Amino acid sequence: MLKDINVLLGVTGGIAAYKACDIVSGLKRINANVDVIMTKSATELVSPNTFQALSRNAVIIDIFDTPRYWNIEHISLAQKSHVLLVAPATANIIGKVANGIADDMLSTTIMASTAKVVFAPAMNTKMYENKIVQQNIEKLISLGYQFIEPASGRLACGDIGIGKLADINEIIRFIVNIVKSDGDLKGKKILVTAGPTREAIDPVRFISNYSTGKMGYSIAKAASTRGAEVILISGPTALHAPPGVKLIKINTALEMYDAVMDNFKEQNIIIKSAAVSDYRLKVISEHKIKKDEGNLNLSLVRNPDILYELGKIKEDRMLIGFAAESDNVVKNAKDKILGKNLDFIVANDITEEGAGFGTDTNIVTIVDMDGNIERIEKTSKIDIAHRILDKAKQMLEVRS
Repeated sequence: MLKDINVLLGVTGGIAAYKACDIVSGLKRINANVDVIMTKSATELVSPNTFQALSRNAVIIDIFDTPRYWNIEHISLAQKSHVLLVAPATANIIGKVANGIADDMLSTTIMASTAKVVFAPAMNTKMYENKIVQQNIEKLISLGYQFIEPASGRLACGDIGIGKLADINEIIRFIVNIVKSDGDLKGKKILVTAGPTREAIDPVRFISNYSTGKMGYSIAKAASTRGAEVILISGPTALHAPPGVKLIKINTALEMYDAVMDNFKEQNIIIKSAAVSDYRLKVISEHKIKKDEGNLNLSLVRNPDILYELGKIKEDRMLIGFAAESDNVVKNAKDKILGKNLDFIVANDITEEGAGFGTDTNIVTIVDMDGNIERIEKTSKIDIAHRILDKAKQMLEVRS
């Protein structure tokens, strides 16, 4: 898949260094050529011989080692590589590069590289969320460096939170998509909505749904990776905004409506993946509603249909909708395309195992305005995100 593509992997001294072995193996399986630079700290955790055996290339460690070639080693590797991936990326290497420090082979090579540089951070939650580390990440993103957001879970130190190295398959897909897309959405402006909305009943209760925002956040991440300028309008979720994406937080459907209408005019593509409440309370109680012997009756009114309103004013913008269905998936999707003036819709059957809310995978059917139907069997949401963007890009190219 990646024949004749050179990936330079920088391995730093984080506890997740052992996972970099699987990255090398995965890249080799898809025919990429992999060179490895290890920091001295990384060699305390994994033997260089392991990476040499997996990559089938000599491993570089010390800037003062006798070079294998006549030319300067770090310049040679920097010029050779199509992508430079740092995984795991510690706070140390991120800070070094952000502040122009080049005092070992890896940081020196990064400075000399004109290839796409990707950091996959892995560190303690408190370190990752430290303001200095976050400022360094933001600085690097502003300079064109890319980041693969770490995962959440139990860390090696025993803490639970964000900071785990991203899933190996996600990292490999990220590299594949960088090479394949090569910034193919650069210059495009994309607005994505994600997550649920909440409609207050009283100060302590609300109406909502099961959406976690994972699909929309995956789309925002994929679009940003491919060079697009992305605005993500999100309801309440536990997710972190993908690096390089402008995040606008909202709670209610009316707030979502206002945020979309304030930002849609400059967009080339609008992808409405949020699960927006259809109804809100006619009157929100100022005080907590006390339980009594009788039933509680709530009076609801319709929220605006954001997708329908956009369809009336979209002009030459591409408008993509989502439909979470439990029956008649394709028929309902086709009806929504016509009724809301969509370019295409991404529909899924929430009753299927591995699809719907809260999962890391999805099963979808894409139906476009011409009646073309494409079913995508169970795969990761980030993979589906790229398939959606591929479809949008293809349709834009046909128009032009």
